[in-house]
Amino acid sequence: MANADFERIEAAWTAGGVAGALDALCDQLRAGKKHHELFEALKMRVRQRIGLPLLYGDGSDDLDESQRLKLEDGLIEACREVGTLLLNQGRVREGWMYLRPVGDKKAAAQLLAGIEPDEDNMEELIEVCLREGVDVARGFGLVLKNYGTCNAITTYEGEIPRQSRVDQQAATALLVEHLHSELVANLRTDIGRQEGATPAETTLAALVADRPWLFQEMTYHVDTTHLSSVVRFARLSETPAVLRMALDLTEYGRRLHSQFQYPGDEPFTENYPAHGLFFAALLGERVDESLAYFRQRAESADLQQVGTIPIEVYIDLLARCGQPATAIDESLRLMPAGQQGVGIAPSLLDLAERAGRYDRVQSHCRERQDLLGFTAALVRAARRVH
Repeated sequence: MANADFERIEAAWTAGGVAGALDALCDQLRAGKKHHELFEALKMRVRQRIGLPLLYGDGSDDLDESQRLKLEDGLIEACREVGTLLLNQGRVREGWMYLRPVGDKKAAAQLLAGIEPDEDNMEELIEVCLREGVDVARGFGLVLKNYGTCNAITTYEGEIPRQSRVDQQAATALLVEHLHSELVANLRTDIGRQEGATPAETTLAALVADRPWLFQEMTYHVDTTHLSSVVRFARLSETPAVLRMALDLTEYGRRLHSQFQYPGDEPFTENYPAHGLFFAALLGERVDESLAYFRQRAESADLQQVGTIPIEVYIDLLARCGQPATAIDESLRLMPAGQQGVGIAPSLLDLAERAGRYDRVQSHCRERQDLLGFTAALVRAARRVH
């Protein structure tokens, strides 16, 4: 630093005392982009303004409530300022270190959106966006684009389940769209090579409908383990366009050689046919057939072997098909007394809210001597009325 820097601090001290010196220090550190030092200076300024020793070691902090709140607010604002400055410089991990205590992920995501990924910052962007949950869709999209489908599926299984449902659905949409596009492109290329002209069809169902030769000699056009995984993930989606692509994927999958027909878990042991029914029902197609299929799987499931998942899938499908009242009745009929599900299906209270009726749930709670559930249903019913 030049002597002039120190002279400015001294001049500010003479003119404004401690406050003036600290303000001048902060200004000079901002101008010099010395962000970590700036944070320490901002902490000193916060403490000075509320009457505390400048440094933590200068005396004990015996704070009243007012001082404590002012100190916390001041430190949060210091974190916000320094984190923003660092992200504006493209320093991803350092910037998030300061912004994490602020808790404003939306603002952090907006700042990160201005940082273009490159070889130097790619891993940091994925870490902060995806693993820290700041912008899950962007982080997962970077994995998918830069590291491929296999890595993306591994990342999905390891990271996405602990994110919010909205973020899970965003990541699912990216993966379904990516695989569907890849498979359509590969099929059109193969058909064009075999038939001498690029086909006009643009959906998988249309491309494979009258071309059984596409699957001869155990042929496939995309990694079949990837296909099976992505179809399974797609059950999370509630977006019609994504569900339509997922249904299209099952039309291809169900035609694969039996060697590539990997069985799923109950109630999706018949992987592609069962998923096809599930997606079709969510799109308002073959609803009665689908519900009958999943009702049969729920009723015949060996709960000792597979647990309550088949029942929960059936109840969830009822609710998502606009039949929450039936879902309540079927849940009470099929779920074993005292058995807790794994969270696939909505709770009885959520179903009651959707159906606009709590009487069945309240009666059930009376029968089970469940005071907690009864009271919760009573309160939520009253809240709905008012």
